[in-house]
Amino acid sequence: MPDREATAMWRSRLRWRLTGAWQWPAFAVLTAVDAVVLARLPFAGGKSDLLGCVLAAGFLNLIVVAVVPHAGGALLRRRRTHLPREVAGDQAATFGLVGLAALLLVGGLVHRPALREREGESARGVSAATVFAGHHAPRAYLPLHGGDTVQNGDHLFRTCFEGPDPRRDYCVFVRTDEGAPVLRRDPDQSPNSAISGAGDPGRSGA
Repeated sequence: MPDREATAMWRSRLRWRLTGAWQWPAFAVLTAVDAVVLARLPFAGGKSDLLGCVLAAGFLNLIVVAVVPHAGGALLRRRRTHLPREVAGDQAATFGLVGLAALLLVGGLVHRPALREREGESARGVSAATVFAGHHAPRAYLPLHGGDTVQNGDHLFRTCFEGPDPRRDYCVFVRTDEGAPVLRRDPDQSPNSAISGAGDPGRSGA
């Protein structure tokens, strides 16, 4: 009998441990999932660098883990009074992490039409800048290569093409808020990387 009671107690404790041990595995998996969603399907703006999105997703999930177990665990124990405090907090945090992931995904899906429109607008601007540079760039920049585009504002893009001097690109401003793109050469020949930084999420290869 004592052995049976000890075995039953051990099984009961193991069950509770497994029931209340999902928070950190969920944190690890959902941080990766959230980062991909933020990078490829953002709820605002455009697509971003994956590393930055990993940091942002980890920060958001840390907030959930820090805040939700206390309030959420207390609410959960009101309904399920038999739950130990630690198990209730773990389950509340897990639900919170799943809820955050779902919220980010829904936000990304809602924003997807605007993202596609923005990407289409950027592609039209790059195409127009390439045609303009092909006709107006000095011979040293032809054939065009090393195209690099950064969005400077709503409907405003700056596309640069590399030349023999790595410090002097041929750069074109493109405004896309009218029926046809409005273009002009930028007298400042600094590459986009020198102005906006190499890690600017608004940059893309032309």
